[in-house]
Amino acid sequence: MSEPTHPIGPHLRAVTDSPTKPRADTSISALTATELTEGWDKLGIRAGMTLIMHSSLSSLGWVEGGATTVVDSLRTALGPFGTLTVPTYTLRVGEQAPTYRAPHIVGFSNPVTRERRATGPVFLPNMPSETGAIPEAVRALPESVRTSHPCVSFTAVGAHADAITSRQTLGFAVGRDSPLGCLHDLQAYILLVGVGHNRNVFLHYAEYFTPQPRFRLWRFPMEIAGEYVWVEVIDMGADNNTHFPTVGRDFEQDAGIREVILGNARCRLIPVQEFIPFAITRLAELMTEDERVWREFRETDNGA
Repeated sequence: MSEPTHPIGPHLRAVTDSPTKPRADTSISALTATELTEGWDKLGIRAGMTLIMHSSLSSLGWVEGGATTVVDSLRTALGPFGTLTVPTYTLRVGEQAPTYRAPHIVGFSNPVTRERRATGPVFLPNMPSETGAIPEAVRALPESVRTSHPCVSFTAVGAHADAITSRQTLGFAVGRDSPLGCLHDLQAYILLVGVGHNRNVFLHYAEYFTPQPRFRLWRFPMEIAGEYVWVEVIDMGADNNTHFPTVGRDFEQDAGIREVILGNARCRLIPVQEFIPFAITRLAELMTEDERVWREFRETDNGA
């Protein structure tokens, strides 16, 4: 990518050291829309790109206009033919946390479960997301389009928004037949703003294609033909920071991904089609090693 001709302002600097090294500069002033747009340009975001963004507004520091300014600046950088996608999850709708899978909780006869299922909310398209201020600002745009998955919805705005949100199965909601599959086909980029690869949903997508993926059950209420029912599906399991940070770090080092600091946030731009085959291979290696260690443990006295 060619370097921009404009000077780098006080809020922006390129860095080459480890992404895990903490940085903070509380002395800087508020970021403006212009400075954000310059930052996206330095990172390599170009007009017409398709992005999926994982972000932390607080990581940027003080932004004039808050999340709305961040979204507006990104849409300016992407131009009329670009597309921005964000996760707009509503995990509170369903049961997927370990608490609700534990034997003493799961089961219709349990009064706690029965009460929750009698009063739990059903997903609605205008339900606020739980994935942060920036995704919520995208969701609130009148022209944005959202998928209807009760727990793992995505919202997109821009040229390819309808295509990206046109398909998402209830089970394996981050697999091939999901917005992620469409984003892959569109040669999208993953934009990480102040967050790590533990937030990178494309690692779940990559695991979908590994030989031995980790699974979990989702349960969520839906209204079907006027009846309030609970649906149970299989989806990708939680990584819990086990392998995803390692895979993301290894890819960034292997691919020479450049990091840019915008405000206080470490930002990276990851090409999906290059990332996925690397992530599939690396995840498979790590999980094979897990299985080897566990097998050796079972074969010793410790595993008896």
